[in-house]
Amino acid sequence: MCIVVLGELIEEESGKITGQRVLDVEGPKMETSFKMNGKFGGIEGSDIGTYCTVMREGSEPGVMYGEGQGVITTKDGQGMATWTGQGIGRFTAPGKISFRGSVFYRTTSTGGGKISFLNNVVGVFEYEMDEQGNSSTKVWEWK
Repeated sequence: MCIVVLGELIEEESGKITGQRVLDVEGPKMETSFKMNGKFGGIEGSDIGTYCTVMREGSEPGVMYGEGQGVITTKDGQGMATWTGQGIGRFTAPGKISFRGSVFYRTTSTGGGKISFLNNVVGVFEYEMDEQGNSSTKVWEWK
C-alpha cells in the first residue's frame, strides 16, 4: 500500500492566458502560454509558462493530457526556479478546464536565492482556467 502525504501549500497564483496556438489538428494538440503572479512559499513572484495539451483517445469525452514547463522569478529579483509538470484535465463547464497533476521544481546553486527551497521538490497541483482566459494554480508539496 502506498500512502501519499501532502505537505503545506507551496504555490498559489493567478493570472491570464497570454497566447494559444494549434500545433496539430490531429488529436488536436494545443499550446497555451500564461503569466501568473502569486506567492511561492510566502515569497511574492511571477510564473511564466507554456503547456501542450492533447485529447485522450479511448477515454471519456473531454479528457486531456498536458505537459508544461516554466520559470518562476521573485518580485524583487532575488530568486529563480524552473518547473516541469504533467497532468490530466477535464472540461468542467462550457469554456472551463480543470487540471490535476504533478510538478517538479529545480533551482541552481546560485540562482535559487529566496526560493531555493523549491530545489528538487515534487508538488501536486490543481490548475483552473475559465472562458475569459483567467487561470489559477495551487501546489502542495508531496512528501
